[in-house]
Amino acid sequence: MLRFSANLSMLFLEYDFLDRFEKAAECGFQGVEFMFPYGFEIDVLKQKLSENNLEHTLHNLPAGDWAAGERGIACIPGREAEFREGVSEAIRYARALGNKKINCLVGKTPQGYSAEKIHATLVANLRFAAEALEKENILLLIEPINHFDIPGFYLTGTHQALALIKDVGSKNIKIQYDIYHMQRMEGELAQTMTTFADSIGHLQIADNPRRGEPGTGEINYDYLFSVIEQSPYNGWVGCEYKPLTTTEAGMAWFNRYR
Repeated sequence: MLRFSANLSMLFLEYDFLDRFEKAAECGFQGVEFMFPYGFEIDVLKQKLSENNLEHTLHNLPAGDWAAGERGIACIPGREAEFREGVSEAIRYARALGNKKINCLVGKTPQGYSAEKIHATLVANLRFAAEALEKENILLLIEPINHFDIPGFYLTGTHQALALIKDVGSKNIKIQYDIYHMQRMEGELAQTMTTFADSIGHLQIADNPRRGEPGTGEINYDYLFSVIEQSPYNGWVGCEYKPLTTTEAGMAWFNRYR
């Protein structure tokens, strides 16, 4: 049975962030994920999860100066200490909130460094994070992202992610497979999810184009959901889409599967 997690960084934006927990529960979600918890007190987040009977399913490592356009720092030489501090902070939140998966946005390709230096920096950082998270029984994820939405992003494809995981050499790292991003970059969604199911640690969904809710674009989600149900994957399916109107007005697709 599919388990859907509402991404509160994308859904219910009509409401203040802390009010989105209640709205997600009212709509039938049993899990929630969000990009960054760090601007909120842990006890406040715990209370919102508890009073709405929600499971926290995912958050990201700190990703640098988001307002300035940074989208992760793992591939940037010279910022290893900052990256390691971020790992510790992410673990602190995950431990308190009961989360067992943390995603690493690896960042945009930095200028002024060789490809070898960038790759070596990223591998070393991911190896450190994978080992630190494994001690806490938390899975590290890496997410390929399309280069149309984030020009210059370093990690953009499934096979690149698989090769990176091999270089890291840890059993505690898998792919966060975002169907929207990979439709834009690769296609072959069902085949990829089936072939590499053992390497996928988390799924996220949105339709294409416009990154709207399922059923508003070209992706056949009814078919893909059946593929997911028949696959070995038994984790959450994160709803990381941009509602074309309001979140609640666009929930018809979800009501068929809840």
